[in-house]
Amino acid sequence: MNNKLLEIKDLKVHFHLDEGTVKAVNGVSYDIYEGKTLGVVGESGCGKSVTAQAIMRIVPHPGRICDNSQILLHRQSDNEKSKPIDLVKFENDGPEIRAIRGSEIAMIFQEPMTAFSPMYTIGNQIIEAVVLHQKISKKEAREKTIEMLNVVGIPKPSRRVDAYSFELSGGLRQRAMIAMALSCQPNFLIADEPTTALDVTVQAQILELLRDLQVKMGMAVQLITHDLGVIAEMAQEVIVMYMGSIVEQASVDTIFHSPQHPYTRALLKSIPHVQTASSRLGFIEGMVPDAFEKIEGCPFYPRCSERDDVRCLKNRKQAPLLHEIEPGHKVACYLFGDEVSE
Repeated sequence: MNNKLLEIKDLKVHFHLDEGTVKAVNGVSYDIYEGKTLGVVGESGCGKSVTAQAIMRIVPHPGRICDNSQILLHRQSDNEKSKPIDLVKFENDGPEIRAIRGSEIAMIFQEPMTAFSPMYTIGNQIIEAVVLHQKISKKEAREKTIEMLNVVGIPKPSRRVDAYSFELSGGLRQRAMIAMALSCQPNFLIADEPTTALDVTVQAQILELLRDLQVKMGMAVQLITHDLGVIAEMAQEVIVMYMGSIVEQASVDTIFHSPQHPYTRALLKSIPHVQTASSRLGFIEGMVPDAFEKIEGCPFYPRCSERDDVRCLKNRKQAPLLHEIEPGHKVACYLFGDEVSE
């Protein structure tokens, strides 16, 4: 059985703006296990990236992790009686979280062109991270960086180490970003849209690389993506998010073969299939509600094609609670009971 590496408990991230409060993440709870890949899917604005930023403690201003939220890190070296570390209790730029960020927990950002500084070579930026966390000389760190660039499949790494991000193609930049994230051999890797804007061939190469490196290094991965095909190929467990909350959580096989939440089913129907190439592609009516809009009851109700006006409006002022409908399968929907959140 895989050991638990990270516990997210009732995570809430709110942005207090002049126009109002945006509840970007609203009570999310899930676990990360060693060596496993958790897929996170949902439309833009559903809170996937902000959840990852909260784990890394890099939520941009004026975002704030709310009280009672917990991000518990279980260290592999800890014995059974040791208590996990709550990352929420650390200051964003404090020495404790800086020692963990990039070393034990690393992240591949959505757009490597903006994640890398154009003022410094990619080698310089990777070397800085290696020296910071591994306390080795710059010469040794440079050798390690070249070795890492070679591991991720960058040709002529001894030359590319001195290249700037704008001198590399999209695929090479993404590989360099992966090299930077894995340079200190983290236990947990967050991959936020790692194949965005890449062509299919490069995307397949990047995914194969991530899979191989995960097996080799034994790390856990949280994969954030809009592409359900990527989820089917990479993940073992899947959570589906909508409006800052988890609406369904199950194994990848269950999500694809027996989805229960209307939102999950609608997402799957929007995937093009060879067999139905001549028919109209499925879509979800309406738009994701405005972030400042206060929604009573189920947040997906206005767009749901399966809504039951009797059951769904019974507890209109409260959102449905995520509850287990079968072992390992959780759904937040009034169609599966009258449970509501507090």
